[in-house]
Amino acid sequence: MNIEMAIVFCAFMIDLAIGDPRALPHPVVGMGRVISKLERPLRAAAASPLLQWLVRPFGGSCEDRALKLAGLIYPLVLVGGSFCLGWAILYLLSLLHLWLAYGAAAWMISTTIAAKGLGDAGMDIYRLLKQGKLPEARYALSMIVGRDTDQLDESEITRGAVETVAENIVDAIISPLFYAFIGGAPLALAYRAANTLDSMVGYKNEKYRYLGWASARFDDVANWIPARLTALAIAAAAAILGLKAGGALSTVRRYARLHPSPNSGFPESAVAGALGVQLGGLNYYKGIASDRARMGEPLHSLKAEHIRLTVRIMYVSSIIFVIVASGAVLAVARLFSHT
Repeated sequence: MNIEMAIVFCAFMIDLAIGDPRALPHPVVGMGRVISKLERPLRAAAASPLLQWLVRPFGGSCEDRALKLAGLIYPLVLVGGSFCLGWAILYLLSLLHLWLAYGAAAWMISTTIAAKGLGDAGMDIYRLLKQGKLPEARYALSMIVGRDTDQLDESEITRGAVETVAENIVDAIISPLFYAFIGGAPLALAYRAANTLDSMVGYKNEKYRYLGWASARFDDVANWIPARLTALAIAAAAAILGLKAGGALSTVRRYARLHPSPNSGFPESAVAGALGVQLGGLNYYKGIASDRARMGEPLHSLKAEHIRLTVRIMYVSSIIFVIVASGAVLAVARLFSHT
């Protein structure tokens, strides 16, 4: 096992053991502050005569195009800045002692992973449903989803929890691990910055449709490969857990591209197929209905137990990915050592 691979493995174990302790500083908090502080100057830049003049030859609304152009600064500053800052910190620490840099790298990567937090959130909702505490379960779900939850029954609470855990297997676990294996802590931090940008400004609403366009597209590109690898890992996890591995893969083939996101449909449809349930459907956001494509066949009615199974799929598929990725890294290292 080479040192880079050992660092990623340690980071994964750190997250599984302690998650994100509130007492420790977290890079995402700093990223969020930078994103918020950048919004006003970026909007001011988009409204400037110079930027309006630059985009005028391309036709359409100058204001909208100027916002898109100004929005390019978000990923340049956040993603590029996170990578450079992470690299600089590790370089300076390595001058003091290599093992100090190794430890810092493991901690940095662990902050980009949220397997324990995701699993704990899902299991909290599961336990509340099993105890018959619907109001508390609705509130717990509202902490991790954007949809209205105050009128949901057990089936709909379960659907919300299963969809959220499934989708975030990519964003919160596989993608940061994927980039950590490729480029260590700096690239994992860069991915987390891209994902944080998408979660804050990557909306297709009136406020961020244009300013957040580049951030949303950047996140889509960053998650494209990890999302598809996640679907395979979920199918493998389903086989290990005695669930429907074939159903996971067939459901991905039939339904994944029906999801409005180019990536989220892959883990969600894989989980739906593995469990033999149907995800998607009617949601409400601040009272406004949004009907999303259904994924999977409703072989079973959604019940609290499906949350527990989804959390198990999340953990097992993550472990499978770490093992397979480690093997791939070793194979590549050996290949280059013989050339």
